[in-house]
Amino acid sequence: RQQDTRTFGILLPLVGEEYHAQVLSGVASELERNQYSYLIAQHRHSEEKTEAYIEMLISRGVQGFISIDTRLTRSLQVPCVAVAGHAHIPGITNVMLNHEHAAELTMRHLRDLGHKRIAFIRGQAFSSDSESRWKAMSEAAKHFKISIPEGLVMQLDRDITSPELGYTVVQKLMKQSRDFTAIVCFNDIAALGAIRAVGDAGLRVPEDVSIIGFDDIRVSVFARPSITTIRQPLQEMGETAAKVLLNRLKGERDGDDIAVEPELIIRESTGRAPYRYPVGRASAR
Repeated sequence: RQQDTRTFGILLPLVGEEYHAQVLSGVASELERNQYSYLIAQHRHSEEKTEAYIEMLISRGVQGFISIDTRLTRSLQVPCVAVAGHAHIPGITNVMLNHEHAAELTMRHLRDLGHKRIAFIRGQAFSSDSESRWKAMSEAAKHFKISIPEGLVMQLDRDITSPELGYTVVQKLMKQSRDFTAIVCFNDIAALGAIRAVGDAGLRVPEDVSIIGFDDIRVSVFARPSITTIRQPLQEMGETAAKVLLNRLKGERDGDDIAVEPELIIRESTGRAPYRYPVGRASAR
């Protein structure tokens, strides 16, 4: 029988990034409330590092894992709860956002504002939610009869956590095409960069181009314009993950998937679609 160390392992890509930090805060407060300690391993999306940390933490006696935005490829010897990056693997319970509802909220909001030509900034290939979120967005666009031209889909490709992430991608997008009135960003950090890139191209947000983010990180409120976004209850997701893991340790079995509902937060970065496509202020005069 495994020793009762009252210690869990937490796997995450990066400690300082706000998405991960908010989930971690929820996990930590729930574990501390129950007198459990935890060891944190930061893997920067490396599968080799993730594997090495799993083995190391198990050898140190952790009784379970919480993985945050981490791709897991196999069952672990101890119970595990995954927040984002859900995998249908025996022994892993998933706490995940209802991506279909999130995509529906996004597309309905833009459709109601009159947007028909929408550009999309997809998440990085290594980000665990990228694929499921993109699939949900594509389905929601189809539902609202909004076509997605190939030229209006870009993908984030760098492992950085500054707004530069979205800035360079939207700059590239605008060199290719300005035949859109809204941009859907994978997260709020990318949306911050997108707002700057649109402004630097001589356009206004939201008068010429509306921008919507995802996550509702704290800085979204203080951006200018403040960012319309899809809120994930990140801290609550962390608390839920910790509760589920503690229950699993007591022998209780939660359902494999626990869906968490998103919320649309409307701020200043989205507005009514302009009458014609934004081609830059100078040529629009």
